[in-house]
Amino acid sequence: MIPQTFIHDLLNRVNIIDAIDRHISLKKAGANYVACCPFHSEKTPSFTVSPVKQFYHCFGCGAHGNAISFLIEYRGISFVEAVRELAFSVGMQVPVQQERRADQLSAPSNEQLDTAEQSDLQDMLQTMRSVTQFYREQLKQSEKAVEYLKNRGVSGKTAARFGLGYAPDDWHGLSLLFTDYRSENTKKKLIKAGLVISGQDGNRYDRFRDRIMFPILNQKGQVVAFGGRAIGQGEPKYLNSPETNLFVKGQEIYNLFSARKAIREAGYVIVVEGYMDVVALSQYDIKNAVATLGTSTTSVHIQKLLRQSDNIVFCFDGDGAGKKAAWRALENSLDLLTDGKTIQFLFLPDGQDPDSFVRQNGKEIFEHHVAQATPLSEFLLQTLLRGQNLQANENRARLIHEAKPLLQRIKAPALVLLLLKRLSELSGLDQNELASLLQIKQIPSARVSRNTPRKQPASPYRRLMLLLLYNPGFFHNLQKESLVLANENNEELGALKYLVDFLTNRPDIVDSPSAMSILSYLTDNPYRVFLEKIESEILDWDDGMDLEAELNGVIQKLREIQRKNRMKELHNKPLGLLTDEEKRELQRLTAH
Repeated sequence: MIPQTFIHDLLNRVNIIDAIDRHISLKKAGANYVACCPFHSEKTPSFTVSPVKQFYHCFGCGAHGNAISFLIEYRGISFVEAVRELAFSVGMQVPVQQERRADQLSAPSNEQLDTAEQSDLQDMLQTMRSVTQFYREQLKQSEKAVEYLKNRGVSGKTAARFGLGYAPDDWHGLSLLFTDYRSENTKKKLIKAGLVISGQDGNRYDRFRDRIMFPILNQKGQVVAFGGRAIGQGEPKYLNSPETNLFVKGQEIYNLFSARKAIREAGYVIVVEGYMDVVALSQYDIKNAVATLGTSTTSVHIQKLLRQSDNIVFCFDGDGAGKKAAWRALENSLDLLTDGKTIQFLFLPDGQDPDSFVRQNGKEIFEHHVAQATPLSEFLLQTLLRGQNLQANENRARLIHEAKPLLQRIKAPALVLLLLKRLSELSGLDQNELASLLQIKQIPSARVSRNTPRKQPASPYRRLMLLLLYNPGFFHNLQKESLVLANENNEELGALKYLVDFLTNRPDIVDSPSAMSILSYLTDNPYRVFLEKIESEILDWDDGMDLEAELNGVIQKLREIQRKNRMKELHNKPLGLLTDEEKRELQRLTAH
């Protein structure tokens, strides 16, 4: 690993405002800087950066971190690459020996696999890089493959942008790249990477043959798998890499890494079914399209997409298979819906896919259809109502029965309320009766919301965490008795205990507090998200706040809590069992 001391020194030298402003335009807003969040689509800026504590927080999607994590998330680069880039910007040299080991990191959390596994993963990544380049060179040399792409309307520029290649029509084509192709070590390496298949007879051969090759990139821009499209009549038409230590089909999305900027600029992401659909749309300057990898859209896919945009448009063929695929996507979306996000469905005319449709009609007409896409709620009701005659009570009952498990999964209050109103109209049932029947807690009306109680002030435990996160040096002001925390099992007390234990064992941070957020030291802890949420409250602080007075007030509150807890403990003890010392203590506490 890169030494933590180097990383912390780097974060102390880097100005997070400069680091982020190179990529998105920040505007001064009071003591902080703001912008529209680069990690989700929004019109009103909620992405806030603190120059004092050197962290960013988005009040919309919850993104939170420092200069290193920003580069990782925004640019899709690795932890080591982000450290290198920031170090270069401030004239620091990453330790060479340690940097080589750090390249083995597979995640910015610094969680380490054992040395053998890390070496194996790095070897696989290098193999994928070499094979990608090999397939690209083979494409240049294959007239048949080039002609196929030209006939599909793919230009050389587009092919280069997607890194397209060609797998030779040869059972052992990779032997042209690996001179030791038949050695046991190389065979095992290629099998692990999913590039070679071992038959039942013990013979081994290339998985991909006579196919246009589409490199599949992960969120860091690393090639982790391939999709191969048969040129001739070969079956299957599309063939993907098998799942490996690098590649899990239900988690990766084709072109997501490259399309992130276009998705942010367009304000929505288009999800299509095939690689060629993505390539064809890009050819017509529609660069915000991605594809699932020949599998149903999973909840993991949707989570990743909603991190990039609040608006998803699924584009499917208009046939029965397309409608089924759309319904599976809808079902996997329900648990992730919020009132600030929209999911829509675009069904193309029968016999058309995005590739053929955009080539026949052009960008403008395709985007017009996207603008007319069917909202999820409408598609849900259309599907439930298909073939139903609501004149019959039994059919209305069936409609409610089929809608129940779907509506129960939706956590978006406004959407649930609107669907309830629509179902009430269709079924003829009163809305409150329907909500009771569906076992959905009825949502208060806007009139009732006026009586919602005011937000309760933060507890002294939360305020203490906030002060310690702002200035760890305040830990010196705390007396031992102030930190005798209750044993209640809740997240707030658990997080405070964790923070206190950390500062107790890190006198260097307490004695020399820096501008850097101390959460940078706590990359892997069970309360990270909770502490990030608390730290974000610093962004609302007024420059004129008397933090010393605030701390003294918190300490007094904690002492009062301790006094009351001790009194309760002594009062609950039978009088005859109290020692003389405990009786005197109770007197003192009562007289306080």
